[in-house]
Amino acid sequence: MHIHNINEQNSILNTFISEIRDVDIQKDSMRFRRNIERIGEVLGYEMSKSFNYQTKKIETPLAEIELETYENDIVLCSILRAGVPLHNGLLNYFDKAENAFISAYRHHLENPETFEIIVEYLACPSLEGKTLVLADPMIATGQSLLATFEALKPFGTPKEIHLVAVIGAQEGVDFVKEQFPENTHLWIAAIDKNLNSKGYIVPGLGDAGDLAFGSKLQQ
Repeated sequence: MHIHNINEQNSILNTFISEIRDVDIQKDSMRFRRNIERIGEVLGYEMSKSFNYQTKKIETPLAEIELETYENDIVLCSILRAGVPLHNGLLNYFDKAENAFISAYRHHLENPETFEIIVEYLACPSLEGKTLVLADPMIATGQSLLATFEALKPFGTPKEIHLVAVIGAQEGVDFVKEQFPENTHLWIAAIDKNLNSKGYIVPGLGDAGDLAFGSKLQQ
């Protein structure tokens, strides 16, 4: 897997990351969603540099000009519900992309520190020969991304696979690297060192879904 940790070089991305982590600023759910969306835009821009381009003739009011435009046939797939703001950020840049959505959540067993990933809802176009972009804001254990990838396999074999995440734990990133095809690209805004005993990223930012859309009842 090709891992692109965008936070390794200072940019405006640092500001967005600092604000989604800050316990005072993240209380504003609208600002939290907007920052996740802006991070999606930054990651989408960086990802676009790896796409295939073709020369296209454009007629301006004054003359004809040749420009390079990307030719990838993109399907954006987000994991509900936390992935929605990240999806919107990517869609701001790839507005002609097809879209897929999947629900994947942690179902905690008798031991609160153990869980399984449950997939209940999936809507997806054909992936055959296309560029699949999987968006999940948090890569903790990496199990949600793997469950999503397995659920998408009946829809065809994509030509390219790109994973987009805001924050990941090193353990989760390592797991995803082992489970996904070798030519997969991961575009991520920050990688943290640890997971706690419940499988949450430390220092992380908390529960991205709750911060974006409000608390939920635990299943």
